[in-house]
Amino acid sequence: MNELQGKVAAVTGAASGIGLASAEAMINAGATVVLVDRDEKALRAVCDQIGARAIPLVIDLLNPEACASLLDGVLAQTGQLDILHANAGTYIGGDLAEANLDAIDRMLNLNVNVVIKNIRSVVPHMIERGTGDIIVTSSVAGHTAVPWEPVYSASKWAMTSFVQTMRRQLLKSGIRVGSVSPGPVISALLADWPEENLRKAKENGALIEPKEVAEAIIFMLTRPRTVTIRDVVILPSAFDI
Repeated sequence: MNELQGKVAAVTGAASGIGLASAEAMINAGATVVLVDRDEKALRAVCDQIGARAIPLVIDLLNPEACASLLDGVLAQTGQLDILHANAGTYIGGDLAEANLDAIDRMLNLNVNVVIKNIRSVVPHMIERGTGDIIVTSSVAGHTAVPWEPVYSASKWAMTSFVQTMRRQLLKSGIRVGSVSPGPVISALLADWPEENLRKAKENGALIEPKEVAEAIIFMLTRPRTVTIRDVVILPSAFDI
């Protein structure tokens, strides 16, 4: 199980949840992974636990200067970058009329602007090398209009458009671009779910584990270079949407 042997990946939002599961899965497949997160304590703890092929890189992606340093920070430690998993994100649910304005800015900046800027940073390096994989964590909310999360859903619809346009823009450069779009995942983001929706999801078994999303990411990364998995939607079987 060394299908990613010799590859270097960077995963944002990697100290927990889908990001951590993705990093662990890539390492298990033979890759060296730079785990990017703003939570230095949590990041160093998980990297110490995983081992030498887990490299911590502390970046607050909402700080423009720090965000722009992503590629330089990776290359300083690894010398190359083969895979970017743009995973960092946050969540706002509920009625728009009750949403905090600063929280809207923060979520759209992290879910949309930061993803675009991170990919902008790494693309020239990948083009120069003639190969690369870019995976974005989107959501089923980027494929259907979810009325209890209009801001979050809008951010993920933006990512659906961005991934599809970038796939076509880069397809002649040897770079594959795709997104993974889970339904509700057991992670810290669920803390912001409306309490009633979360209760129903738990009762109905309508949640999935981060490792199940990570398995789909490994599937995407290990297809022949002539095959691109543009988007994978992963739903709990009991999720009714």
